[in-house]
Amino acid sequence: MSIEVLNESGAEVDEKAIAGLSRHVLDGMRVHPLAELSILLVDEAAMTELHEKWMDEPGPTDVLSFPMDELRPGHMTGGDEDDEADPGLLGDVVLCPAVAEKQARKAGHSRADELELLCTHGILHLLGYDHAEPEEHREMFGLQAELLASWREKRGG
Repeated sequence: MSIEVLNESGAEVDEKAIAGLSRHVLDGMRVHPLAELSILLVDEAAMTELHEKWMDEPGPTDVLSFPMDELRPGHMTGGDEDDEADPGLLGDVVLCPAVAEKQARKAGHSRADELELLCTHGILHLLGYDHAEPEEHREMFGLQAELLASWREKRGG
């Protein structure tokens, strides 16, 4: 699995932890081991530009996802190797540490925790999950919580 983390935000971020979390999420979702993912960390000005250009919404946001190939996750529980998704270019997740910092303060946790949540959220969007409808919201946020809990348990905290 190829996971590239580029930090163009100017903020100090643990890129290895972001890559490790991304690998954990992709493994948990049974994404093909040859799939490629790019995580880009940007400042507020760059995020504002992307948010306005692609979402037609003002100001910066916390996370944007840009899917490439139409990859879907495999089955999370058991199954044969035939259940796995095809390899390919998953896409890009763009994170803004400055926005994550503000949200983390409001939520009462660290910026690192917020970036983990946003990264997981962005990857799930790349895999086709959404939260526009109540049922979709329950499924996506439940899966997000499960993946984050297993990541934190794996890391010992």
